[in-house]
Amino acid sequence: MARGFEDHCWKDIVNDEILEIYAAYERKTFVGPKPAILAIDLYNKAYMGGNRPVREVNREHSGSCGENAWRAIEPTQKLFAAARKAGIPVLYSTRHADTSGVKSTNRNLRDEREEDYHIYDAFAPQPGELVIHKERASAFFGTPLVAHLRRLKVESLIIFGESTSGCVRASTVDAYSYGFHNVLVEECTYDRSMLSHKVNLFDLHHKYADVMHVEEVIAHLDGLSRQAA
Repeated sequence: MARGFEDHCWKDIVNDEILEIYAAYERKTFVGPKPAILAIDLYNKAYMGGNRPVREVNREHSGSCGENAWRAIEPTQKLFAAARKAGIPVLYSTRHADTSGVKSTNRNLRDEREEDYHIYDAFAPQPGELVIHKERASAFFGTPLVAHLRRLKVESLIIFGESTSGCVRASTVDAYSYGFHNVLVEECTYDRSMLSHKVNLFDLHHKYADVMHVEEVIAHLDGLSRQAA
């Protein structure tokens, strides 16, 4: 089923006046050539406390995305499976526990453990898949990510993970600045705040990336698999 350019989760908060202002950004969206997966911060900390409201789990586990993270698990697993079947590169970002005082955001961190930042088991990296460790919000800042992408001859990125308003946004803007065509997968991207999630997806869609639905991206990857068969 064909989707419109604005047929996304922000429809309930973006009015006609705003859409008119942003009309100049409307275009055809697509997965670009020679894509790779860039999975942002799918680490244990985001899932702590289980599939419960974010406000509730944050009282016990600061930084957890609660039900918003858990809602994204199944579509993210399907996306990884399609990417691996298509044989495209898969790269992850994460961070280390805060011991140096260098933080990705100004959020107060407490009682951190290194295992909090291990990739969540449901998305465990496969042999040969790269995990980039970063100290700021962007997966590109101060890391060798661009060098690895150039080595792999990647021209476009399929980006998802958390948080939409933080590390996903920062990484996507930097990816655009480096000349990559970016797709953000709506159902596989999440935040602690749904308002922040929707506003930032809207903004990124119009300026720096094509926000696409997971079934559209998987259909493209399945097409790559058929071509390679």
